[in-house]
Amino acid sequence: MSGFFGSKERVFIVAEIGSNHNRSLSLAKELVDAAADAGADAAKFQIYSASTLYSAKDDESLGYDGANVSKLIESVATPREWLPELSAYCAKKGVVFFAAPFDMAAADELDAVSGLFKIASFEIVDLPLIRHVASKGKPMIIATGLANMGEIEDALAVCKECGNDDTALLQCASCYPAPAAIMNLRSMETMRRAFGVPTGLSDHTLGIHISVAAVAMGASIIEKHFTMDRRMRGPDHSFAIEPPELAELVRQAREIESALGNGMKTGPAEEELASYGYARRSLHARIDIKRGTVITEDMLISKRPGHGIRPKYISWVIGRRAACDIAGDSWIKMEMLD
Repeated sequence: MSGFFGSKERVFIVAEIGSNHNRSLSLAKELVDAAADAGADAAKFQIYSASTLYSAKDDESLGYDGANVSKLIESVATPREWLPELSAYCAKKGVVFFAAPFDMAAADELDAVSGLFKIASFEIVDLPLIRHVASKGKPMIIATGLANMGEIEDALAVCKECGNDDTALLQCASCYPAPAAIMNLRSMETMRRAFGVPTGLSDHTLGIHISVAAVAMGASIIEKHFTMDRRMRGPDHSFAIEPPELAELVRQAREIESALGNGMKTGPAEEELASYGYARRSLHARIDIKRGTVITEDMLISKRPGHGIRPKYISWVIGRRAACDIAGDSWIKMEMLD
Protein backbone atom coordinates (compact mmCIF):
# COMPACT_ATOMS: atom_id res chain seq x y z
CA MET A 1 0.00 0.00 0.00
CA SER A 2 1.26 3.45 -0.88
CA GLY A 3 2.31 6.05 1.63
CA PHE A 4 -0.35 8.39 0.25
CA PHE A 5 -3.40 6.58 1.56
CA GLY A 6 -4.45 3.45 3.38
CA SER A 7 -3.16 4.45 6.81
CA LYS A 8 -5.61 3.64 9.59
CA GLU A 9 -4.12 6.42 11.67
CA ARG A 10 -4.07 9.39 9.28
CA VAL A 11 -6.64 10.58 6.75
CA PHE A 12 -5.21 11.82 3.43
CA ILE A 13 -6.85 15.24 2.95
CA VAL A 14 -6.99 16.57 -0.60
CA ALA A 15 -7.67 20.19 -1.49
CA GLU A 16 -9.34 19.87 -4.90
CA ILE A 17 -8.28 23.00 -6.76
CA GLY A 18 -9.51 21.68 -10.10
CA SER A 19 -10.30 24.63 -12.32
CA ASN A 20 -10.64 27.14 -9.49
CA HIS A 21 -7.39 28.79 -10.53
CA ASN A 22 -9.37 30.59 -13.27
CA ARG A 23 -6.39 30.02 -15.62
CA SER A 24 -4.18 32.23 -13.45
CA LEU A 25 -0.91 30.61 -12.40
CA SER A 26 -0.50 33.09 -9.58
CA LEU A 27 -3.97 32.18 -8.26
CA ALA A 28 -3.12 28.49 -8.58
CA LYS A 29 -0.03 29.05 -6.43
CA GLU A 30 -2.06 31.10 -3.96
CA LEU A 31 -4.42 28.16 -3.63
CA VAL A 32 -1.49 25.81 -3.05
CA ASP A 33 -0.19 28.19 -0.37
CA ALA A 34 -3.57 28.26 1.34
CA ALA A 35 -3.91 24.46 1.15
CA ALA A 36 -0.49 24.02 2.73
CA ASP A 37 -1.23 26.60 5.43
CA ALA A 38 -4.49 24.80 6.25
CA GLY A 39 -2.63 21.52 6.74
CA ALA A 40 -3.97 19.65 3.70
CA ASP A 41 -1.88 16.72 2.49
CA ALA A 42 -2.35 17.32 -1.22
CA ALA A 43 -3.37 19.84 -3.87
CA LYS A 44 -5.19 18.30 -6.81
CA PHE A 45 -5.85 19.60 -10.31
CA GLN A 46 -7.70 18.35 -13.39
CA ILE A 47 -6.09 18.01 -16.81
CA TYR A 48 -8.43 17.98 -19.80
CA SER A 49 -8.98 19.53 -23.21
CA ALA A 50 -12.25 20.39 -24.88
CA SER A 51 -11.32 18.57 -28.09
CA THR A 52 -10.77 15.24 -26.30
CA LEU A 53 -13.58 15.56 -23.77
CA TYR A 54 -16.73 16.53 -25.70
CA SER A 55 -17.87 16.07 -29.25
CA ALA A 56 -17.90 19.28 -31.25
CA LYS A 57 -21.35 18.19 -32.47
CA ASP A 58 -22.81 18.17 -28.96
CA ASP A 59 -25.38 20.96 -28.90
CA GLU A 60 -27.23 19.70 -25.82
CA SER A 61 -24.66 19.75 -23.03
CA LEU A 62 -24.52 23.13 -21.39
CA GLY A 63 -21.95 24.27 -18.89
CA TYR A 64 -21.86 26.89 -16.18
CA ASP A 65 -24.28 29.81 -16.79
CA GLY A 66 -25.72 28.02 -19.82
CA ALA A 67 -22.50 28.38 -21.80
CA ASN A 68 -21.57 25.95 -24.54
CA VAL A 69 -19.73 23.20 -22.71
CA SER A 70 -16.78 23.05 -25.12
CA LYS A 71 -16.18 26.78 -24.84
CA LEU A 72 -16.49 26.56 -21.07
CA ILE A 73 -13.90 23.78 -20.90
CA GLU A 74 -11.49 25.78 -23.01
CA SER A 75 -11.92 28.75 -20.68
CA VAL A 76 -11.16 26.87 -17.44
CA ALA A 77 -8.77 24.08 -18.48
CA THR A 78 -5.46 23.93 -16.61
CA PRO A 79 -2.68 24.87 -19.07
CA ARG A 80 -0.52 21.77 -19.42
CA GLU A 81 2.66 23.79 -19.57
CA TRP A 82 2.04 24.67 -15.90
CA LEU A 83 2.48 21.08 -14.73
CA PRO A 84 6.23 21.00 -13.98
CA GLU A 85 6.06 24.35 -12.21
CA LEU A 86 3.00 23.41 -10.17
CA SER A 87 4.57 20.11 -9.17
CA ALA A 88 7.76 21.84 -8.05
CA TYR A 89 5.82 24.51 -6.21
CA CYS A 90 3.75 21.94 -4.31
CA ALA A 91 6.93 20.09 -3.35
CA LYS A 92 8.38 23.34 -2.05
CA LYS A 93 5.25 23.90 0.05
CA GLY A 94 5.22 20.36 1.42
CA VAL A 95 2.01 19.15 -0.21
CA VAL A 96 1.52 16.31 -2.66
CA PHE A 97 0.82 17.41 -6.23
CA PHE A 98 -1.43 15.26 -8.38
CA ALA A 99 -4.23 15.53 -10.90
CA ALA A 100 -6.96 13.66 -12.72
CA PRO A 101 -6.04 13.04 -16.36
CA PHE A 102 -8.97 13.00 -18.77
CA ASP A 103 -7.03 11.69 -21.76
CA MET A 104 -3.99 9.50 -22.33
CA ALA A 105 -1.71 12.38 -23.25
CA ALA A 106 -2.57 14.04 -19.95
CA ALA A 107 -1.66 10.82 -18.13
CA ASP A 108 1.71 10.76 -19.88
CA GLU A 109 2.39 14.40 -19.02
CA LEU A 110 1.41 13.88 -15.40
CA ASP A 111 3.54 10.75 -15.13
CA ALA A 112 6.64 12.91 -15.43
CA VAL A 113 5.70 15.20 -12.53
CA SER A 114 3.43 13.28 -10.14
CA GLY A 115 3.59 10.10 -8.10
CA LEU A 116 -0.17 9.66 -7.82
CA PHE A 117 -3.16 9.59 -10.18
CA LYS A 118 -6.87 10.24 -9.79
CA ILE A 119 -9.58 8.81 -12.01
CA ALA A 120 -12.60 11.10 -11.99
CA SER A 121 -16.05 9.62 -11.47
CA PHE A 122 -17.22 10.27 -15.02
CA GLU A 123 -14.19 8.40 -16.39
CA ILE A 124 -14.68 5.16 -14.47
CA VAL A 125 -16.23 3.52 -17.55
CA ASP A 126 -13.29 4.54 -19.79
CA LEU A 127 -11.40 1.31 -19.25
CA PRO A 128 -8.76 2.06 -21.93
CA LEU A 129 -7.87 5.28 -20.08
CA ILE A 130 -7.79 3.46 -16.74
CA ARG A 131 -5.58 0.74 -18.23
CA HIS A 132 -3.19 3.37 -19.59
CA VAL A 133 -2.98 5.13 -16.21
CA ALA A 134 -2.64 1.87 -14.28
CA SER A 135 0.24 0.81 -16.49
CA LYS A 136 2.28 3.66 -15.03
CA GLY A 137 2.50 1.59 -11.85
CA LYS A 138 1.64 4.47 -9.53
CA PRO A 139 -1.04 4.70 -6.81
CA MET A 140 -4.51 5.48 -8.10
CA ILE A 141 -7.56 7.03 -6.47
CA ILE A 142 -10.77 6.16 -8.32
CA ALA A 143 -13.95 8.15 -7.67
CA THR A 144 -17.20 6.21 -7.97
CA GLY A 145 -19.91 8.81 -8.57
CA LEU A 146 -22.69 7.36 -10.78
CA ALA A 147 -21.05 3.92 -10.63
CA ASN A 148 -22.53 0.61 -9.60
CA MET A 149 -20.57 -2.26 -8.08
CA GLY A 150 -20.07 -3.95 -11.43
CA GLU A 151 -18.51 -0.85 -12.97
CA ILE A 152 -16.23 -0.44 -9.95
CA GLU A 153 -15.23 -4.09 -10.23
CA ASP A 154 -14.41 -3.60 -13.93
CA ALA A 155 -12.17 -0.63 -13.19
CA LEU A 156 -10.27 -2.42 -10.44
CA ALA A 157 -9.89 -5.52 -12.59
CA VAL A 158 -8.20 -3.47 -15.31
CA CYS A 159 -5.78 -2.08 -12.72
CA LYS A 160 -4.94 -5.57 -11.50
CA GLU A 161 -4.43 -6.79 -15.06
CA CYS A 162 -1.70 -4.15 -15.29
CA GLY A 163 -0.17 -5.38 -12.03
CA ASN A 164 -1.37 -2.30 -10.19
CA ASP A 165 -3.30 -3.04 -7.02
CA ASP A 166 -2.29 0.15 -5.20
CA THR A 167 -5.76 1.61 -5.51
CA ALA A 168 -8.32 3.42 -3.39
CA LEU A 169 -12.00 4.21 -3.99
CA LEU A 170 -13.92 7.37 -3.21
CA GLN A 171 -17.64 7.45 -2.58
CA CYS A 172 -19.03 10.42 -4.49
CA ALA A 173 -22.37 11.95 -5.41
CA SER A 174 -22.00 13.60 -8.80
CA CYS A 175 -24.11 16.68 -8.14
CA TYR A 176 -22.72 20.18 -7.67
CA PRO A 177 -23.56 20.87 -4.90
CA ALA A 178 -24.73 17.48 -3.70
CA PRO A 179 -27.58 17.13 -1.18
CA ALA A 180 -26.61 15.29 1.98
CA ALA A 181 -29.43 12.78 1.48
CA ILE A 182 -27.71 11.10 -1.48
CA MET A 183 -24.19 10.92 -0.03
CA ASN A 184 -24.55 7.29 1.14
CA LEU A 185 -21.53 7.37 3.43
CA ARG A 186 -22.10 3.74 4.43
CA SER A 187 -21.06 2.71 0.94
CA MET A 188 -17.47 3.43 1.96
CA GLU A 189 -17.61 0.39 4.22
CA THR A 190 -19.45 -1.63 1.57
CA MET A 191 -16.69 -0.99 -0.98
CA ARG A 192 -13.94 -1.52 1.57
CA ARG A 193 -15.31 -4.95 2.44
CA ALA A 194 -16.15 -5.93 -1.13
CA PHE A 195 -12.87 -4.92 -2.78
CA GLY A 196 -10.36 -4.89 0.07
CA VAL A 197 -9.03 -1.41 -0.70
CA PRO A 198 -8.94 1.87 1.23
CA THR A 199 -12.01 4.02 0.74
CA GLY A 200 -12.91 7.63 1.33
CA LEU A 201 -15.12 10.47 0.20
CA SER A 202 -15.10 12.99 -2.61
CA ASP A 203 -17.45 15.50 -1.03
CA HIS A 204 -19.50 17.94 -3.10
CA THR A 205 -21.86 18.96 -0.30
CA LEU A 206 -21.88 22.45 1.15
CA GLY A 207 -19.84 22.91 4.32
CA ILE A 208 -17.50 20.46 5.99
CA HIS A 209 -19.77 18.42 8.26
CA ILE A 210 -20.29 15.53 5.82
CA SER A 211 -16.53 15.18 5.35
CA VAL A 212 -16.03 15.21 9.11
CA ALA A 213 -18.66 12.49 9.48
CA ALA A 214 -16.84 10.42 6.85
CA VAL A 215 -13.64 10.63 8.88
CA ALA A 216 -15.50 9.31 11.91
CA MET A 217 -16.77 6.45 9.75
CA GLY A 218 -13.27 5.37 8.79
CA ALA A 219 -12.54 7.26 5.58
CA SER A 220 -8.90 7.01 4.51
CA ILE A 221 -9.17 9.92 2.06
CA ILE A 222 -11.20 13.13 2.02
CA GLU A 223 -11.31 15.23 -1.15
CA LYS A 224 -13.00 18.61 -1.04
CA HIS A 225 -13.26 21.35 -3.69
CA PHE A 226 -11.34 24.42 -2.61
CA THR A 227 -11.44 28.10 -3.57
CA MET A 228 -10.08 31.38 -2.29
CA ASP A 229 -13.54 32.95 -2.60
CA ARG A 230 -16.91 31.34 -3.40
CA ARG A 231 -18.01 34.59 -5.04
CA MET A 232 -15.57 34.12 -7.91
CA ARG A 233 -17.01 33.29 -11.30
CA GLY A 234 -16.52 29.76 -12.52
CA PRO A 235 -18.24 26.37 -12.46
CA ASP A 236 -16.73 25.00 -9.23
CA HIS A 237 -16.37 28.00 -6.92
CA SER A 238 -19.89 28.19 -5.49
CA PHE A 239 -19.86 24.81 -3.73
CA ALA A 240 -16.17 24.82 -2.72
CA ILE A 241 -14.83 25.59 0.73
CA GLU A 242 -12.63 28.59 1.50
CA PRO A 243 -9.29 28.57 3.39
CA PRO A 244 -10.70 28.97 6.93
CA GLU A 245 -13.10 26.08 6.30
CA LEU A 246 -10.34 23.87 4.95
CA ALA A 247 -8.24 24.61 8.02
CA GLU A 248 -11.19 23.73 10.26
CA LEU A 249 -11.83 20.53 8.28
CA VAL A 250 -8.21 19.49 8.76
CA ARG A 251 -8.33 20.36 12.46
CA GLN A 252 -11.49 18.37 13.08
CA ALA A 253 -10.29 15.43 10.98
CA ARG A 254 -7.02 15.19 12.90
CA GLU A 255 -8.83 15.40 16.23
CA ILE A 256 -11.34 12.74 15.21
CA GLU A 257 -8.72 10.35 13.86
CA SER A 258 -6.84 10.64 17.16
CA ALA A 259 -10.10 10.02 19.04
CA LEU A 260 -10.91 6.82 17.13
CA GLY A 261 -8.17 4.90 18.94
CA ASN A 262 -7.36 1.22 18.48
CA GLY A 263 -10.69 -0.14 19.66
CA MET A 264 -9.20 -2.09 22.57
CA LYS A 265 -10.57 -1.74 26.12
CA THR A 266 -7.55 -2.15 28.38
CA GLY A 267 -8.42 0.06 31.35
CA PRO A 268 -7.70 3.69 32.14
CA ALA A 269 -5.49 5.90 30.04
CA GLU A 270 -2.76 7.75 31.88
CA GLU A 271 -4.85 10.91 31.73
CA GLU A 272 -7.72 9.10 33.49
CA LEU A 273 -5.77 7.85 36.48
CA ALA A 274 -6.79 10.73 38.73
CA SER A 275 -10.45 9.97 38.06
CA TYR A 276 -9.78 6.29 38.65
CA GLY A 277 -9.00 6.98 42.29
CA TYR A 278 -11.48 9.61 43.35
CA ALA A 279 -14.53 8.79 41.20
CA ARG A 280 -14.74 5.01 41.39
CA ARG A 281 -16.45 3.33 44.32
CA SER A 282 -15.02 1.03 46.97
CA LEU A 283 -16.31 -0.58 50.12
CA HIS A 284 -16.69 1.76 53.12
CA ALA A 285 -17.78 1.24 56.70
CA ARG A 286 -21.40 2.30 57.11
CA ILE A 287 -20.87 2.54 60.90
CA ASP A 288 -17.99 2.46 63.38
CA ILE A 289 -16.65 -1.09 63.46
CA LYS A 290 -14.69 -2.23 66.52
CA ARG A 291 -11.66 -4.48 66.27
CA GLY A 292 -12.62 -8.16 66.33
CA THR A 293 -16.16 -7.53 65.06
CA VAL A 294 -17.46 -10.00 62.46
CA ILE A 295 -18.44 -7.88 59.53
CA THR A 296 -21.96 -8.20 58.17
CA GLU A 297 -23.42 -6.79 54.98
CA ASP A 298 -25.38 -4.07 56.79
CA MET A 299 -22.08 -2.65 58.09
CA LEU A 300 -20.89 -1.93 54.55
CA ILE A 301 -21.69 0.65 51.89
CA SER A 302 -20.26 1.32 48.42
CA LYS A 303 -19.01 4.91 48.06
CA ARG A 304 -16.42 7.08 46.42
CA PRO A 305 -13.41 7.32 46.48
CA GLY A 306 -12.15 4.04 45.16
CA HIS A 307 -9.18 3.67 47.50
CA GLY A 308 -10.54 0.62 49.25
CA ILE A 309 -11.63 -2.90 48.35
CA ARG A 310 -13.66 -3.11 45.16
CA PRO A 311 -17.39 -3.64 45.64
CA LYS A 312 -17.27 -6.87 43.64
CA TYR A 313 -15.39 -8.49 46.56
CA ILE A 314 -18.13 -7.75 49.13
CA SER A 315 -18.90 -11.44 49.61
CA TRP A 316 -15.25 -12.02 50.56
CA VAL A 317 -15.36 -9.21 53.15
CA ILE A 318 -18.60 -10.39 54.78
CA GLY A 319 -17.86 -12.79 57.65
CA ARG A 320 -14.29 -11.59 58.25
CA ARG A 321 -13.19 -9.92 61.45
CA ALA A 322 -11.95 -6.39 61.68
CA ALA A 323 -8.21 -6.40 62.39
CA CYS A 324 -8.44 -2.87 63.77
CA ASP A 325 -10.99 -0.24 64.67
CA ILE A 326 -12.58 1.06 61.47
CA ALA A 327 -14.21 4.47 61.69
CA GLY A 328 -17.54 4.95 60.00
CA ASP A 329 -17.33 6.30 56.45
CA SER A 330 -13.72 5.08 56.09
CA TRP A 331 -12.84 3.01 53.05
CA ILE A 332 -11.89 -0.54 53.92
CA LYS A 333 -8.52 -1.95 52.87
CA MET A 334 -7.36 -5.54 52.86
CA GLU A 335 -5.00 -5.02 55.81
CA MET A 336 -7.95 -3.92 57.99
CA LEU A 337 -9.35 -7.47 57.90
CA ASP A 338 -8.22 -10.77 59.43
